[in-house]
Amino acid sequence: MTKESNITRREFLQSSAKTGAGMAALGGISFLAHPQKVLGANDRVRICVVGLHGQGWAHVEEYSKLKNVEIAAVCDVDENVLNQRLAEMAKKNLPKPQTFVDLRKALEEKSIDAISIATPNHWHSLQAIWGCQAGKDVYVEKPCSHNWFEGRQLVRAAQKYNRVVQHGTNSRSGEAIIDGMKKLRDGLIGEVYLSRGLCFKWRKSIGKTPQEAVPAGVNYDLWTGPAPMKPYTKNRFHYNWHWIWDTGNGDFGNQGIHELDAARWGLDVKFPNKVSAIGGHFMFDDDQETPNTLNIAYQFDMPDGKRKMMEFEVRHWISNHEALIGEPSFGGGEVPVALGNAAAPKKSKGPQNTIGNIFYGSKGYLAMNGYDAYRTWLGEDQEPGPSAAKEGNNWANFIDCVRSRKKENLNAPVEEGHISCTLLHLGNAAYRLGRTLNFDPSTEQVIGDDEANRMLRDGDRGYRAPYVVPEEV
Repeated sequence: MTKESNITRREFLQSSAKTGAGMAALGGISFLAHPQKVLGANDRVRICVVGLHGQGWAHVEEYSKLKNVEIAAVCDVDENVLNQRLAEMAKKNLPKPQTFVDLRKALEEKSIDAISIATPNHWHSLQAIWGCQAGKDVYVEKPCSHNWFEGRQLVRAAQKYNRVVQHGTNSRSGEAIIDGMKKLRDGLIGEVYLSRGLCFKWRKSIGKTPQEAVPAGVNYDLWTGPAPMKPYTKNRFHYNWHWIWDTGNGDFGNQGIHELDAARWGLDVKFPNKVSAIGGHFMFDDDQETPNTLNIAYQFDMPDGKRKMMEFEVRHWISNHEALIGEPSFGGGEVPVALGNAAAPKKSKGPQNTIGNIFYGSKGYLAMNGYDAYRTWLGEDQEPGPSAAKEGNNWANFIDCVRSRKKENLNAPVEEGHISCTLLHLGNAAYRLGRTLNFDPSTEQVIGDDEANRMLRDGDRGYRAPYVVPEEV
């Protein structure tokens, strides 16, 4: 650990070595000697932001706007990123935080109240479980899991250690989105039988990158963590890890999980009974392993004997704006960076994204743009109905619940995040296996398909010791 504003190469390596020598695998670490601190309404909440390269910087910006919240620590395995962000924090006149390379060392700090995780997907659940075991509250970016098993274990850890755990599906805190969901529940468009999630997002080819030496200042062992250790390439590292199965879940689990979560929320369903998928990696000959075009269908058997259906589509290139989603006239303004500004309508000509949801009912349909607005069309003539545009703040909701200890007031509780992420993992598994999966919601297992259950269990790649999600949390 170093508390200086810049980390030297020697300090970085010493910190890594001390961590490796002083700490065993997670299962052997006892964080729970730390007593739980009770925060009053005016007490300062001290946050450690984990992972600073991309979305983690949005976490820093959001927390820095909140009253009585201090970014007390930051953690990143890349000292280059860490030093860059420290300089940017200094320019914003933010208090100088403690700095860490290994999250486990940060979790030993009794003064830290909560961690906010924005690392690659394959790290989310394990780091969040560590946080719960250390008595910290947790904000974990979407998707909360890289596979079904670790998501279930995270839910168990949150419940066992009575922690406040918020999932980074930001639209759950959008005021207009919440209002639109209430309109669906109140029957504005009648009986809702179908929802569609749209992730039409322009993505250029990532090309092919050769194996090379790990960049100076990068602890590649910690970065790789639970995933198999493979030679370093730029396409396996910053951001492009999204398109590699060992570490990411494709755009379906990147941008798409926001819309998948909203599609399930609006349809008012939990786990599906049947999942089918078809797609592929079209147009580009590059290092991307995940599909860039994907169609998934979910069937839900309801207690009243009826069925509901959900569709999801990922499209990486040419697209139209369905239900006006993505048009500047849809509603709302420029979406803040922290909410995913690629979903915002662009005012200039050129490639435009269509990110959102459409819900179909017996009396009309409702469309949401995925972050701050909805519109409705009613009756056979599709007359314009109620609409709204207003943002919200998922981080502020998290902090409020950290103070109140009222987990029931979380807008995006990890329990809901786990259900939506299970749908994500089922869709990717159906695509990778090339067959329909019949799912038992009561056991959260695929019926009569051991191969599919193994894929849901460990992503078909296993865990690399000592970074193993424990069987007992």
